[in-house]
Amino acid sequence: MDKGKIFVGQTNGNYLIRMSGDVRVTLCASLNHYVESIFGDRNVKSVLVDLFETEGVDSTTLGLLTKLALLSKRHYQIVPLLFCDNPGILKTLEVMSLDELFTVIREAPTDNDNSKQLDELVCDKSDEVEARRSVLEAHRLLVEVNPQCEPEFIDLIRYLEEEVRKQN
Repeated sequence: MDKGKIFVGQTNGNYLIRMSGDVRVTLCASLNHYVESIFGDRNVKSVLVDLFETEGVDSTTLGLLTKLALLSKRHYQIVPLLFCDNPGILKTLEVMSLDELFTVIREAPTDNDNSKQLDELVCDKSDEVEARRSVLEAHRLLVEVNPQCEPEFIDLIRYLEEEVRKQN
């Protein structure tokens, strides 16, 4: 699998997040910062996530996508669009109940030459405590959206809660 990359862009309140390769926890702080920056904009009209070039996503990435969808609904009353045709990723989205938070479209988004306007998110060299908090938040959100996932993530959540507590 190719190393994961995330590209982002915004035009007139329309936000696009495009992932490629195998997107893992190493990009979580950068993605979390970008998601939070979206909600500093009062004029968000749409949020699109393009997973057409994505080979894999880990649970932290899924949790941050959950955050994106929940905040989009809460702050702007919009349901983000998620473009994906990868059967494995689509199944994971369904199992984790993310298909209920996004409008999933199985066709590639029409590209109005926007890819040239996208910036690559670089791996944020955040401190370890911030990275733990991002991973903890992501997994708590996954369990919130789909309580059936709790057995899978409860040990990680408890471990991270204890680690974050030690740092405070």
